[in-house]
Amino acid sequence: MEGELSTLVVVFLIAFIAMEAAFVQSAKSSYPPPPASTPDSYTCPATVDGRCSNVPIICPPECPLRKPTRNKKDKGCYIDCTTCEATCKFRKANCDGYGSVCYDPRFVGGDGVMFYFHGATGSDFALVTDDEFQINAHFIGTRPQGRTRDFTWIQALSVMFDNHNLVLAAKRVAKWDDKVDSLIVRWDGEQVEIPADGEAEWGITVDGDKKVIVERTAETNTVRVTITGLVEMDVRVTPIGDEENRVHKYQIPSDDVFAHLETQFKFKNLSHSVDGVLGQTYQPGYVSPVKVGVAMPMMGGEEHFKTPSLLSPLCIQCRFKGKTTKSEIAAISMVV
Repeated sequence: MEGELSTLVVVFLIAFIAMEAAFVQSAKSSYPPPPASTPDSYTCPATVDGRCSNVPIICPPECPLRKPTRNKKDKGCYIDCTTCEATCKFRKANCDGYGSVCYDPRFVGGDGVMFYFHGATGSDFALVTDDEFQINAHFIGTRPQGRTRDFTWIQALSVMFDNHNLVLAAKRVAKWDDKVDSLIVRWDGEQVEIPADGEAEWGITVDGDKKVIVERTAETNTVRVTITGLVEMDVRVTPIGDEENRVHKYQIPSDDVFAHLETQFKFKNLSHSVDGVLGQTYQPGYVSPVKVGVAMPMMGGEEHFKTPSLLSPLCIQCRFKGKTTKSEIAAISMVV
């Protein structure tokens, strides 16, 4: 009798546990699913050639956000205003896209035309100059024996607006290691560290509502910079590799890999009078003077866009009239 009672108790307990589990599962299933993220969208700006002008593009379900929550791990929505499509990609500069500056330096303008602008070793030039901001670039380079011009690359960029400046620069590196961060970021003359964990970003709000955000889009050497209402920049530090050095006959020295920046710009609210090496290509009705179809179409005008320093707003064609009140010397010494 006692054995039968024990068996009944065990059976009852098993039945009770099964009913409880079913109830919990039913309760969970009755909850509504979490709301799906509203996909980001973007309307392509008007362009000279009319391609994708004012076309709204919505991000796909596979990557609904242009800035994913796990920004170093997940692909973001990449909106291409040359094809009017949105695709999923890890966020980095597209060296064949509008507003890109890569290699020695090769530009793709706002008109879609590719050109080279070599500048000069150790000199600074205004890439974009407008009423509200200016972007300068510092050029490094080398001239092998027997050549009549320098091979050059962009080692640093400065974004000046109001009385602020943001500088991004590649460190001088003797031996390249992808796992070592070779990017320097300075805000108003002071070096800032971009966190590697969490949201992996640094930011500041200035002048009431203008946000400046620098976020890592890879573990090292790759960031996205956003300045509200002005510009978005994908920036990557990269070296001259052995094979690249051999093929192009750069003859770079053994103690310097000429680390430089590959960048793609997306501008907001440019005026019709925007100027600069790259900026001029965003003017309405702009007609490129370069020879399209040749291997290296060259853009001249160095004398019009040369500035006294990385943080100077002064050049013949410069439009920006802002004041740089922070330590210019610290930023300049960083890149020479």
